[in-house]
Amino acid sequence: MRTRPFGEDSFELTELCFGTWGISGEAYGPTTDQERDALLERALLLGIRAFETADSYANGALEKRLGELLPKDARVITKVGTRRDMTPARKDFSPDYVREAVLKSQERLGRECIDCVMLHNPSPKALRAGKALEVLEGLKEQGVLASYGASLGSVDAVRAALEMKVPAVSVTYNVYHKNELELLARDLDRRIGVLVHSVLAHGLLSGTWPANKEFLPGDHRNDRWSRDGLKRRLRQLVVMRPVLSDATPTLRSVALRFALSHALVSSVVIGARNSYQLDQLVREAGKGPTYLEPAAIEGIRERSWAAGIFS
Repeated sequence: MRTRPFGEDSFELTELCFGTWGISGEAYGPTTDQERDALLERALLLGIRAFETADSYANGALEKRLGELLPKDARVITKVGTRRDMTPARKDFSPDYVREAVLKSQERLGRECIDCVMLHNPSPKALRAGKALEVLEGLKEQGVLASYGASLGSVDAVRAALEMKVPAVSVTYNVYHKNELELLARDLDRRIGVLVHSVLAHGLLSGTWPANKEFLPGDHRNDRWSRDGLKRRLRQLVVMRPVLSDATPTLRSVALRFALSHALVSSVVIGARNSYQLDQLVREAGKGPTYLEPAAIEGIRERSWAAGIFS
């Protein structure tokens, strides 16, 4: 498994990072402890040494299990700022709460130093206030964490993160969604750690769904697309088909390598829900550069604009 630098904090991540939301039981429906453990162990066996989670996933249970299962050479990126002890759950980036949340994550993960702690989808206002970032910087100076940053959900939040010189970010990036990463690439004057998530658009870009695809109860994708919107997105998959080849035999492999090809990316978060999916993703990521030829990437972009994907 190849590695890439993660910002300026002197450590590297495997270019594939295992994202744990999919096995939390909160994203795609229930999962068992046995299924979760088998998948984490498979990821380690395949050489993945970067794991992304959050203190809110399964109310901290995933952090605790990662702390029990992962070897010390595995890197962990966790997120804080979502309060599940309140109904309804809400965001809280107050200094006292962020400090308390990080120390609880440290205890659950069983680590003297957490590799990276990110604010979990803060608003631009919360970032610009700077208080939560000051707490994270202080904890870094104390050796509680090695790096910190923010998992961001909008272009405005990315602008705020750039203004505040955040050392690391996690952003959505895929064939259908590029704005946040493109803004980083255009305005960045320093090296920061960049995770990209949703590279398969929650499975949409795998190219295996029928036109009448339906999701089980408890699956977050029920609320993500309207029926007509999903059909339109499925039709737009045609923009990737000209890139299919012996090296990239599936739309899933095209989508994954599209994300891996970006020079700014430190690691690509993959959210497999079973060992079969995980094996596919690791195999189809390939052996390293060149992931996709520049002409293939430019062709995808041109066809995407023509298909109205970015309109």
